[in-house]
Parts: sequence; C-alpha cells; structure tokens
Amino acid sequence: MQIVMSPFYGKVDLSPVTAPGADRGPLDRVSVADVLRNGFVYPPHSIYEDVKLVTFGFSQDEDMCGSPRFRFKFRDAGKSPAPSGAREYWVQGWHERLVAAIRRATDEIRRPWLLQSGGKDSTAMAIGVAEARPDTTCLTYLGGHEENEVDSARHVAHKLGLRHEALVCDPGRAYDRYLGIVDRMPLLTGDFALLSYVDLATEVAGHGGDGVIDGLGTDSYFGNPENRQKHILSMLARGWRLPRWVMELPLVERSFALCFMLGTVQMNRDERIFPGSRFTDAEVDELFGAPMAARSRARLEVFRDEIESSVNPDERRDIIMSIAGSTGAFAKGLFTASALSLRMAYPFCDPELREWVYSEVPRSHLVDPVTKENKALMRAYIASRFGKLPYVERKGSFRFDLRGLARARYEQVHAQARQARDILPGAQAWLERNRRRLDNKYFASKFYLLAVLLPWFLVRRDGARQEAAPAAATEPALARA
Repeated sequence: MQIVMSPFYGKVDLSPVTAPGADRGPLDRVSVADVLRNGFVYPPHSIYEDVKLVTFGFSQDEDMCGSPRFRFKFRDAGKSPAPSGAREYWVQGWHERLVAAIRRATDEIRRPWLLQSGGKDSTAMAIGVAEARPDTTCLTYLGGHEENEVDSARHVAHKLGLRHEALVCDPGRAYDRYLGIVDRMPLLTGDFALLSYVDLATEVAGHGGDGVIDGLGTDSYFGNPENRQKHILSMLARGWRLPRWVMELPLVERSFALCFMLGTVQMNRDERIFPGSRFTDAEVDELFGAPMAARSRARLEVFRDEIESSVNPDERRDIIMSIAGSTGAFAKGLFTASALSLRMAYPFCDPELREWVYSEVPRSHLVDPVTKENKALMRAYIASRFGKLPYVERKGSFRFDLRGLARARYEQVHAQARQARDILPGAQAWLERNRRRLDNKYFASKFYLLAVLLPWFLVRRDGARQEAAPAAATEPALARA
C-alpha cells in the first residue's frame, strides 16, 4: 500500500489504511526505533511494513518499496535574487494570495477552527482568515509555563473580529483523550505536540467544529536559518555512546541543560536538528533487547546525497527538517483528524502561494540580510496590522506539560510497558530505573514517547481499546477568553 502523505501534494487521503480489512502488514520494528530515536518514522516508511508513504521530496510516480530518490524542492538556487521593490507591494501580494489559499483550503469545511499559537505563522494566518473565513473560531493552547501567548492571541483575534477561545493544558485529560481515540489513529507518530493536538481537536469536535486550519508549511520555502545555538548543538553532536551512569550522576540527572548537552553528544549531527529530547541509541537497543538503533540510523542514507549537496548550513538544515515534516509535524494533525472525522486545512501549502513566495519574492523578504530573521515578509505583513507583537518576535508553539504527564500517568504507562514486553522488553525496566528523574524534562520527554507508543501497540495487538476515564475525556474544558 502506498499513500501520498503530504499536504504539499494536495489533500491527504488516509482511507486506504483505515478501511475495514485493509492489509497493512506487520508492525515495522525499525519504524518503532525511528520514533524512539527521532519522534517520527523515517519516510517513505510507516509504522507498518507494508504501508509506504510518499512524502514531499519523493515522486508520486515512484515505487516507495524500491529505491526512491529524494529531492528537496526549495533549494536556495531557485529563490528569486531580484532586487527588492517596495515592501508594501510584496505585503499586498502575500495578503491576496493567502486569502485565496485559505478559501481553497477550507472550501469543504463548514465550521472551521484556527489553531492560533500567537506566533508568526498563526498570526499571519489569522489576518487572512478574517477576510477569507470570518466565521472561524480561533483556539489558543496554554501548554506550559515557559510562555503565555493567550493575551497576545486574544488581542489579535478580537481586533480582527474573530471569536477566540483558550484551552489550558491538563496532561491527564489530554492523555485520556488520546487513549479514547488511539484505536482509530491510522498510523503512528511521536511528535511532541501530538497530545496537545488531540486535546485541541477533541475540543473542536465537541463544540461542533468540522475542520481545523493549521499554519504549518512555510518553513520549507521561506527557509529556517541556523542560529548560533543551533550551530553549537550541531557541532556537539558526535554520535558517541556514553556509559549509562554518566546520565545518572547526581549533578547531571537533576539538570535539564546538562542532560540535553550529553544527550546531544550521543546524537548524529543531522538527527540533532530534529526537535526534542529522545532516546539515545544505547537506550533504544536496551528497550528492544536487540541492536535496532543502527538499522534506524541507516534509513537516513536515503537522503544523504541530497543533504551533502547543500550549499550552506541553512540549506542543509532546511533539507533535514523537511524529512521530518510529513511523518512528524503534519502527521500529528492528519492522524488526529482522521480519528475524529475532522477535515484538515493547510493554506500555507497551497501551490500558488508557495510558488509565488519561492520563485518571485526577493530573498531579502524571506530572510532579513541584516538581522538574519526568517520570514521577513510575514513579519512585515503582521506589523502592517499590529505593529510589534511579543510572540511574533519570539517563537511560539503549542507546548505540552511533559513532567505533568509523567506525574499523572506513570502507573498507567508502567502497566502498559509490562503488557508490551513482547514489543519493548526493556521499557518496564527503563521506567522503573528513571521514575525519580521524570521531573527533569529530558527524561519526561522520553516518558512521553513511551506513553504515546505503548497504547497504540497494545490496542492493535490485543484488539481491545485502551479505556480512558470518561469524565476527564468528555467534560467541557474551554475557558472563554
């Protein structure tokens, strides 16, 4: 089975894999290792051996079971070098094309909801939505203590005349909601925003929404330049295997920064670009009780020629991030929407909009040549309506309370690990050994991956639904903002 799995190629149809009696084949153990190591399955593979995915960069005409060739479309050489005209001209051109893209993407949605983080992408999307679909409800997620974007997002929505709601993260509720639909999740990803997405989408469906507007997609064609911190992390990634006791030293185990640095030392340079703290290769082999990490890492070689052909570190980063896009970032929404019978809209993936930005907009409006800030045109677009907004200047996201999940659901996940010993025989021992460290986000991130993976396996192996707490999963959670 071969499925086109990228909104850049049009609307994604997962019905072949969700149809009753669909022959998906056995679980792909290397794909499980992919998720543990990186948070997503390396394309063109899926969590099933007999289901392959055509993601952006692969040709829809090729057989993904053979030796498909990966080609990243938005190379620096194709971006317009034209001298910059009046910024107002490009801002207006962006607005007109964005409004048209939103109308096309939402043409089958009657009651759309916009996931509005308060950052650049969702703020720009909200401006376009106000003209294209003023019946849209904006929904902002307060997922952690690092940032509170609700006030800024509310200000934007209200000034644009859009209804706004806010949802405060309750990790136990979000996990219960995930367990309530896990038997309907068509494929598997370990994206660190998956549980946030399930929480949000369940709320949308419960309040009569039939579709979600998501602001993903612009990084691929605007570019996402490597800053100093990212460069240092890349240099630290050495692929070393450190003894387990190093991470368990008293001063180390309590420090997220030290754990993150030592975890980075054990990562592949390219895989360090993928977000989040994940299991090291040694831990993955321990979880399986067999050498699986190397087989997962070998899947990166499909992309090696394209990665090595990059002309600078920024382009290299763009290529590598695109690998994770369809089976990680986009997958969390596509799989959740499929389970909840919602439609997904990704206006930023619209062919007319993206080709105009990539081929015609001057490079200086993609990445500012002085400040090196990305999405310069988008920033100017927002500033033309709102001036400077705090969470446009600093990146926003749908964060999730990883440590709160570990505190709330440790016993449940531990029981799942005990039941899934045939799949991950070392998971129970890892949980028991690291239980006292789960208040460190580095270890809590790994707990999150197990919490997502284990019930997905069990419900398919046992044919029994992983029951959630009905009250926690269904009671209204929205706080009117």
